Amino acid sequence: MSANAGVIPELRALLRLEGFRKLFAVRLVSQAGDGMFQVGLASLLFFSPESQGTAAAIAGAFAVMLAPFTIVGPFAGVFLDRWQRRQVLAWGNAVRVVITLGMAALMLSGGVTGWIYALGLAALSVNRFLLAGLSAGLPRVVEGPLLLTANSLTPTLGAGAAFVGGGIGFLLSLMFEPGRVKDSSALVCAALVFGVASLLALRLGRTRLGPDRPAEGAISGEIVKVARGLADGARYLVARRTPGQALLVMATHRFLYGVVFIASILISRNLLSPGDQAAGMATFGVVVALTGVGGAGAMVLTPTISRRTGPQGWIAIMLLLAAASQLLMVTTPARGVVYAGAALLGLAAQGTKIAVDTIVQRDTEDAYRGRAFAFYDVLYNAAFVGAAALAAFTLPDTGWSRAVFVGLAVAYVLAALVLWTRGARTPPGTGTGTEAEVGAGAEPGTDESGGEKESSPSREYRTMANGRTGYGPASGRPHRG
Repeated sequence: MSANAGVIPELRALLRLEGFRKLFAVRLVSQAGDGMFQVGLASLLFFSPESQGTAAAIAGAFAVMLAPFTIVGPFAGVFLDRWQRRQVLAWGNAVRVVITLGMAALMLSGGVTGWIYALGLAALSVNRFLLAGLSAGLPRVVEGPLLLTANSLTPTLGAGAAFVGGGIGFLLSLMFEPGRVKDSSALVCAALVFGVASLLALRLGRTRLGPDRPAEGAISGEIVKVARGLADGARYLVARRTPGQALLVMATHRFLYGVVFIASILISRNLLSPGDQAAGMATFGVVVALTGVGGAGAMVLTPTISRRTGPQGWIAIMLLLAAASQLLMVTTPARGVVYAGAALLGLAAQGTKIAVDTIVQRDTEDAYRGRAFAFYDVLYNAAFVGAAALAAFTLPDTGWSRAVFVGLAVAYVLAALVLWTRGARTPPGTGTGTEAEVGAGAEPGTDESGGEKESSPSREYRTMANGRTGYGPASGRPHRG
């Protein structure tokens, strides 16, 4: 209650900052366009009558949508330190206008072709730069203690804007009869919104978001440095044990969850609503919404229960809950069962993520935190891409297979058992503390000896569980949105 009460005044303080208001407006409008674009792309690649509804085709399209976040994401900073970030926001959205209108035109004239995939990949790659630019520019318009609040609230509210934009795009598409016009309508709407976001970015001064001294070294050298940094982060996490194990569990869960996600698309399209594009998208929309409801439940339950179990114990419980959701799916592919499974898995997924984020932040030294979370980003998205490959070979075109869901349940149980019986509870050299101290540890700002430190585990865990995530003031690098 007190945490939520503190968020509202801080948000009001943020909105009094002119630079923040302008940058925040760009984020909200840009991500609302993202939502419309993703609905349009999903309609084209997953639910269009012209698209192939096979497991392999759906998995391949899904991998295309995620590739930019795995490949482009870690190296976006190399270019954002060379280009004025305000220009990136303005020109990036303008480029997306051209790409998205081109996709709509190609859809109207020739249907789903290889060019649709290529342009979709290009648009999503530009989007990855824009998201990174929005985060990199935030410290230039917000300073001091409010930066942590801004780092955590803006990605959350931006995701909300994307959800609203996607809903608007879906509702607008219902105004048209099934066909190419319907499939391209959300793309046209998204292009218009991208144009507005580009114009809003021009309200900021050209150099307002930095960098003050653009990098001038060879790009190839900088890319090599990023790759080495990722490797250093991976080696550090393995040696540190607890954050490395947490990321391994997260990657395992993300891999298994990705298979379920693709199965949900196939079940919605080919099993529960065969031959009806609008009904298929509506069914999948309910699945996604209930997954979000489960995630919201995790934000309420995690801070309370995890204080008794510790983060590792909570992760093990969430993995068992995920296994239960898959055993539920084994019974029958009825609509109610699919919806209930989605809500349970959403709770398990978000509960696991909150605990993993806490362990990685708590047990990673500040000097390595940026590289650790950059590696986290790569692993997080690469696991989903790997899931697409597995889904292509194991799922039937209807998306429902008892054998696959049993296998997923067994994998979740094994992951929980390994973490519970073999997982480290504290990093090397930290004494004999237990996870019970998370959420009920030392006083904020002090360690066990009374000396100052960046933040206590108690504060970090409550902050993350309430959605206010961040690397902390010292790092200056926002958490993933």
